[in-house]
Amino acid sequence: MGLAILILGLVVFLGTHIFVTFRDRRAALIARLGRGYRAIFALVSIAGLALIIWGYADYRVHGLIPLWSPPAFVRHITIGLMLLASIFMAAAFVPSHVKSKLKHPMLASIKTWALAHLLSNGDLGSILLFGSFLAWGVYARIAAKRRGDLGAVTAPAGWINDVIVLVVGIVLFLVLGYLFHPYAIGVPVFGR
Repeated sequence: MGLAILILGLVVFLGTHIFVTFRDRRAALIARLGRGYRAIFALVSIAGLALIIWGYADYRVHGLIPLWSPPAFVRHITIGLMLLASIFMAAAFVPSHVKSKLKHPMLASIKTWALAHLLSNGDLGSILLFGSFLAWGVYARIAAKRRGDLGAVTAPAGWINDVIVLVVGIVLFLVLGYLFHPYAIGVPVFGR
């Protein structure tokens, strides 16, 4: 049951995010719905995310379906990639040299997060979850490039914003590793 709900959630959530890459259809829907478009998009996305969380949690509770066993050293690679993913996520919200270099830092963060978790999880549900997000991230970046969306192209003068990005990214990484992951997910990141 959990896998079916997870897959439904992935279809709903990623489907809405794939839809926005079809700019003509999106523009037509915005013209028809006006401000309601954003509200509907948000509600459908939240519903999809809720289904993903519910389905993945149910799947984990009722037993994982192992496909392969990641080697122990991969855990260290995952932790390093998650530090980068956290910094990339922080860069999405702060104009900086990091943001201008990455162009689309949130997509870079999602792809890095998904890859990191694919490396450390060899069960079917995790491969579906993280593999889907990685595939969507790659697709979304290609779609952005094809439509000429250059993302952040100019960096601000100075490096203070880059220091802010690094500090916020490191704090996010530590919060995720020490608080969120062990308590919300039930899997400790550090100290095992």
